[in-house]
Amino acid sequence: MFIIDAHLDLSMNAMEWNRDLRENVYSIREREKGLTDKPDRGNGTVALPDLRRGNIGLVVATQIARYVAPANPLPGWHSAQQAWAQTQGQLALYKAMEAEGEMIMIKNLNDLENHISLWNNNEPNDKKPIGYILSLEGADSMVSVEHLQVAYNYGLRALGPAHYGPGRYANGTDSHGGLNEQGKALIKEMERLNIILDATHLCDDAFWDAMEIFNGAIWASHNNCRALVNHNRQFSDEMIKTLITKNAVIGAPLDAWMMVPGWVRGKSTPKEMDCDLEKMIDHIDHICQLAGNTLHVGIGTDLDGAYGKEQSPYDLDTIADLQNVPALLSKRNYTETDIENIMHANWLRFLRRVWK
Repeated sequence: MFIIDAHLDLSMNAMEWNRDLRENVYSIREREKGLTDKPDRGNGTVALPDLRRGNIGLVVATQIARYVAPANPLPGWHSAQQAWAQTQGQLALYKAMEAEGEMIMIKNLNDLENHISLWNNNEPNDKKPIGYILSLEGADSMVSVEHLQVAYNYGLRALGPAHYGPGRYANGTDSHGGLNEQGKALIKEMERLNIILDATHLCDDAFWDAMEIFNGAIWASHNNCRALVNHNRQFSDEMIKTLITKNAVIGAPLDAWMMVPGWVRGKSTPKEMDCDLEKMIDHIDHICQLAGNTLHVGIGTDLDGAYGKEQSPYDLDTIADLQNVPALLSKRNYTETDIENIMHANWLRFLRRVWK
């Protein structure tokens, strides 16, 4: 089945983890044997050949660069200008992949329809480019609101105003406080440009501000349910219901600590925590039950988002194993139409509505 993954940090992996994503996952793991500079060395799950092998032909691919104020202990850049430059290097990586025929940017309805036709032509996937919709995870790198027009011109089509901690425009996971004036101006400019608002990572205060102010298209590229794993990184049922009323789609991530309660980073293992793909389906099912249908949930794995197999479902070796998800959904009595909705159709309907 054709699959859309709404959140992959491909350029971060290429530029900061030094992974040549044209190689397959197993080659990258072999090359990383003995390296200890990152916690997930030798445990990666994502590369372009593996996306093709899994029939994952369209992804939302990120730029990401956090600004950190002097008292902020999180890793990041010391100025917005440095963060902007980092995202421009990440953009250059995607352009280099386009030049090699490995990827292709999808930025409008015509691009989308042509790409879906290509992936549905029944020819082998091994020569097909991976389509990507460019998204910015955390708005810190926007030096000014005016930079958003520059980014739109080079292809940015989705933006999450916050990541972890306090941000220049909005506060994210493990922080609190509503949108500041600059943040409010940013999302109004996003609305003008028809840039999708990604509600993922917004702290509760900023989330509710955004829901009140923003009148454009909203999705949550990679977010699970607070009712199943009680942490501010997750959406409460009230937040999920609000997103449903706004015709949003919520992507299910595969970061183990967001899938099962009680995960201790650096200590827990997927096997001992019984974290498998069924746990992702638990979160998907919870959203479907709140919605009363399967129209508001999709896949947004966040695989290799600074973690690898050591913090992924134990029954997933590479991202290509997403092809096992339809059978698991079928076991829970989801219909073929329901399964298509979850694996790709909801994202496609969303984009066709927004880009019409």
